[in-house]
Amino acid sequence: MEPDEHTHKLLEEIRDAQREYVAEYRRVTQQALELQQRAVARQEQVSLIYKRVVLLGGVLVAALLGLLLHLLVRWSHYLFR
Repeated sequence: MEPDEHTHKLLEEIRDAQREYVAEYRRVTQQALELQQRAVARQEQVSLIYKRVVLLGGVLVAALLGLLLHLLVRWSHYLFR
């Protein structure tokens, strides 16, 4: 094999290896992007659930405090003699 042929073959192998590397890099990058998008979507879902639970808990606490206040006012003459 002549030196020029050897050099040409070596350069072709390097080019092919770089193409494989770039293809793998694109695949991994695409996969990472998809995973990140799924994680963001799940985080948004959890955020909505959290807001609903906090709102429901706040309403429940307010209702219980209102009931407690009502009972204290109604029964205060028996409780605080």
